[in-house]
Amino acid sequence: MKLSDSAHLTYCTNIHPGEQWEQVRQNLRQHVAAVKARVCPDRPFGVGLWLSAAATQSLQAPEAFADLQQLLQAEGLYVFTLNGFPYGAFHGGPIKTRVYEPDWRDPKRVEYSDALATLLSGLLPAGVDGSISTLPGGYKPNIRTPADQQAIADNLLRHVAHLHKIFERTGKSIALALEPEPCCYIETIDEAIAFFDTQLRSSRGLSTLRALTGTTAAAAGQLLTRHIGLCLDTCHAAVEYEQPAELAAKLRAAAIPIVKIQLSSGLRLPRADEPTRAALTPYLDEVYLHQVVERSGTQLIRHLDLPAALSARAAGADSAGAAPEWRVHFHVPVFIATLRDFETTQPFLREILAMQRAEPLSAHLEVETYMWDVLPAEARQLDLPSAIARELHFCMRELRQT
Repeated sequence: MKLSDSAHLTYCTNIHPGEQWEQVRQNLRQHVAAVKARVCPDRPFGVGLWLSAAATQSLQAPEAFADLQQLLQAEGLYVFTLNGFPYGAFHGGPIKTRVYEPDWRDPKRVEYSDALATLLSGLLPAGVDGSISTLPGGYKPNIRTPADQQAIADNLLRHVAHLHKIFERTGKSIALALEPEPCCYIETIDEAIAFFDTQLRSSRGLSTLRALTGTTAAAAGQLLTRHIGLCLDTCHAAVEYEQPAELAAKLRAAAIPIVKIQLSSGLRLPRADEPTRAALTPYLDEVYLHQVVERSGTQLIRHLDLPAALSARAAGADSAGAAPEWRVHFHVPVFIATLRDFETTQPFLREILAMQRAEPLSAHLEVETYMWDVLPAEARQLDLPSAIARELHFCMRELRQT
């Protein structure tokens, strides 16, 4: 929904299974409409829409796209942001590292993102800018060579050129939002800034963009600022032990926009001793990655998945008072501060929301708790529409919108 400071707040529909357009259509009519009824029944409700590559392809058909437009109008919905991170199925079976495929080295990722942007340009209300969140390059172990890094940059620049063409043709401004995530090519704010400086904004990067768009060097830099930035996922950033004020200052100094903020919380274990680690058993699942970042003093150790972190820790004995802190990439409802044996990273989220309230960091805010179907029962006490509505109301209270 539109907030009083001209920002927009929604939730991401990737929480609902649905790779095909007909499933997306049903999700809009059933789940999104139910959330709207609980949150803003009397005014338009913004949608953070996830469309897979298959659904995106189906919506290329004029009759299907017209059906989507009519459905949005009938239900009092509008779309201002898309999730372009998961390319294919995102529920029901093992996803793990497949969520990063195809990555930004692959032309398929460009084609998919271009198609999403074209669809979004036809959905955006007048005067509303659009955003599309996407993976931060790829899975880090797969990005091995300078050629890999160059391929990522070149394909991102091709997509920026597509966004520029949309802007020239329609006047609709859409920005791609790279989403730093643990164990990805870009996982920290420092890595994001380095990528922008050494790849996208390098003389080679600007020259490539000039060739793609026919603009001047100065204009190419402006195009980058308009059409590409970051998606700040507050779970990911908290798991990486980022500091809200510090990361915002760094991005301002680097002139990298926060195109979108995904409002989310993860698990925090202040002392990951043996009994506390054992309590994580209900959070083991075969569907999603649950990266763990372990902190001992100033040292950070990253584990690709929760089972790997548990195995690594079990291999070494806990010494008295030396149990490390763990933060786990496991999205839990944002209104939860503690879960029996654990804390959550909600304090990080609340600090970001306080900063947004004082001086907006981004115009696009999106709750993203997509792991609902693998949460233990103790964290799933509400039906799904009520839980999503409670998350939105929590964020609105923190923003002092209710």
